[in-house]
Formats: sequence, structure tokens, C-alpha cells
Amino acid sequence: MDRALVKFLDECTISVFAGDGGNGAVAFRREKFVPRGGPSGGDGGRGGDVVFVGDAGMSTLYDLAHVHTLRAERGEHGKGKDMYGRAGKDLVVRVPVGTQVYDANTNELLFDITEPGQRIVVAKGGKGGRGNMHFATPVDRAPRRAEPGEKGESRELRLELKVLADVGLLGFPNVGKSTFIRAVSRARPKVADYPFTTLTPHLGVVVVPGTEGHGDTRTMVIADIPGLIPGASEGAGLGIQFLKHVERTRVLLHLITLDPAEGRDPVADYLALRKELEAFDPELASRPEIVALSKADLTEVREAYPELRKKMKRRKIDLHLVSAATGEGVDELLLALYRALSPPQEDW
Repeated sequence: MDRALVKFLDECTISVFAGDGGNGAVAFRREKFVPRGGPSGGDGGRGGDVVFVGDAGMSTLYDLAHVHTLRAERGEHGKGKDMYGRAGKDLVVRVPVGTQVYDANTNELLFDITEPGQRIVVAKGGKGGRGNMHFATPVDRAPRRAEPGEKGESRELRLELKVLADVGLLGFPNVGKSTFIRAVSRARPKVADYPFTTLTPHLGVVVVPGTEGHGDTRTMVIADIPGLIPGASEGAGLGIQFLKHVERTRVLLHLITLDPAEGRDPVADYLALRKELEAFDPELASRPEIVALSKADLTEVREAYPELRKKMKRRKIDLHLVSAATGEGVDELLLALYRALSPPQEDW
């Protein structure tokens, strides 16, 4: 199995246990010249929380998938001489930005980590029990009772990672998606001429043409979603593993191209992609979308473009022509994407 596929994991289940609170102590002063010292039992320490923190530098749940159990430190028990127990240390766990945290038993969405540095307490530590010095009264000046510490929260959690991007780049295998994202950003996905070269979603930060170096540089994030095939929404190929990553994107960019060797028609490919999106989540089909014919540097693609453009025009779609290899049409396409992302009042 390809090592890249093994290391990219976007779903896992783990058990989390916050620390129990320490017990309160039962103790009395035993000091010289104080024959009847009062209660001096200290409180137990608070149990540690289990905390998730969003980390923009992480892109997989691979490490967490092999942990299975996360356990914070319990609070220390109270002691005599009014000494409180030490609080248990929080267990701080870094997770990729875009991680959603579900209750594994009810499938309820509990937390959505969407910002770097965002801190979420997924399991709260138990309170420490009160020592006997809190229970002294005029009637009972030597109480022999204290509280036990509270149990820390425990949960079975399912983590699901969905990439966060402005633009979702879609297309069947070998339409040139990886080449395109390499050309417009610093992302470096593997490129080769066989299906499913891309085995993980790649994020590329793209500078909007005409804004760099003018004190108002604008960027957008494009996610290269791995290649789809018909039936992806039902589990065919690798598509079902990655379709969910499209849910976090605001605009969809469909790349199609002419591929006589595969006997595929670009318009049919576009319609098949739309069908898979609608089958997976009907709301995706209503997102703003832009369609581009790639590999314009190939003679057969350039010759087919006028007729393909007419066919798409009948569907009220403006078909762009681009070549990632030569740069033809790329700036115009990026500006069209930015306009689709920007509020109408922006002068773009």
C-alpha cells in the first residue's frame, strides 16, 4: 500500500478520560501546646482536563489513530496541616485545524475546531473533594468526614478531519489537477500519468493575480481533492474517502479535459461529477462553480474547445480554457475564482 495513503488518516475513534479529583483529607492539628487542635484536612486537587488545540501545521489524524486512549492526570489527595492536593495536569493534544469531534455513541457533533490555536475542553476533570476543615461547626468542632473527589468526564469520541479551503478542485483522474495546483501555488503534490496519483488532499495558497506587492496582497486556498470516478458517492474508487472534504469549500472548480485514450467526453465527465456531488450531498450542487478545460497546450484539446464551449454555453456555463504547463488562461481563471469568493461590492 502506498505510504502516503497510510499516513493520511481523516477519521479515528479514541477514548478520553479526564482526571479524577483528589479526595479531601480528614486530619487534626497535633501541635505542641495545642492539645485540642481543630480539623486541618486539606482539599483534594482538581483533576486534569483533556484539551484539544487546533494546529495549522498538522494535516492528518495518523498519530491519534494509534493512541486509542487519552488520559489526563488525577488530582492529588488533600493532606493534613491544611495542605491542599496538587491539581492534575491537563492533557493538551494538538489536532489538525478542520477537525470535527463527535460523540462516538450518539454521532452528535460536539466541537468543530476551525482556527489555529483554538482550545476545546473535550473532557473536564473532576473537582477535588473538600477536607474536614470545611465541616467544622459550633456543634461539631472535630468533624471526621471529608468529601471524595469527583470522577473526571470520560467519553468515546470520533474525530473527523475535513480540510478547510476556499476552492475545491475537482476532476476525474488525469485531468491535470495536481499539475494545476503546482503551477499556481507552492503545494507540491506528486504528478504522474496514472489514475489516483493524488492520495491525499493538498492545500495550496494562491496569490490573486495583480495584488502581489501592492500592500494589499490577496490570497485564497485551493484544495486539490483526489480523483473521483463514477459511483464515488457509493464507495467506488477512493472518492468516498475524500468527497466529504468538499463540504468545507465555498466555490467548486471543475477541471475537465479531452482524453481519447480513455474514451471519455469532457461534458459527460462534468455531468458525472455533478451527479456524484448531488448523490453525496445535494447542498453541494448549489455551490458556486467554475468549469475549465485543461491541457490547452495539446492540439486536440485546443481544436475541441470551440465546440465544447458551445455545449457548455447551452447549460449556461462559461467554459474556461487553461494550460498549467504554459500558463495560458491561468490568471483569468484565478480572477474568476476570486470574484466568485468575494462579496459583490468588491471591485473585482
